[in-house]
Amino acid sequence: MEFKTVKSSKISISELMLPSHSNFSGKIHGGYLLSLMDQIAFACASKFSGSYCVTASVDTVDFLNPIEIGELVTLKASVNYVGNSSMVIGIRVTSENIQTGKVKHCNSSYFTMVAKDNEGKNVIVPRLTLINSEEIRRFCEALRRIEFKKQHRELEQKFDYMSEESLKNIEKLNIQIKL
Repeated sequence: MEFKTVKSSKISISELMLPSHSNFSGKIHGGYLLSLMDQIAFACASKFSGSYCVTASVDTVDFLNPIEIGELVTLKASVNYVGNSSMVIGIRVTSENIQTGKVKHCNSSYFTMVAKDNEGKNVIVPRLTLINSEEIRRFCEALRRIEFKKQHRELEQKFDYMSEESLKNIEKLNIQIKL
């Protein structure tokens, strides 16, 4: 069984934000940023696994600070967790005003990527070697998020949206129900 370090997965990209990347309010479009994040997640997972990878899911994406036209955006990614064929890729996005040097944390997110072979079947990825407390913390946080998502899915499957209690709770939120 092959083992690889987190360091072997690390990758970063930087790109100058242009007017063509902006939305109607003159800030960088969130969809453009998501596209860059998906690209770096693919590159990181493929680099680590040595395989073609696809995006299975994207955990919370919070846009913490707006990105301005003319800022240099840097995305850094690394593998935080590996399963059999899946990897959780942690991504941090910062922007820098290249005139003042001021750096802002704009986003952190987690992409779950799955390694595939030429026929589109899942392939086993290398195991992970953790070498410091930060890597252990990130691995454990990924485990916690995975468990939380599993519990949430189970709750969703059991939840009765049409129960009397559920409908009463909805109506408390100034919603009118006419069935």
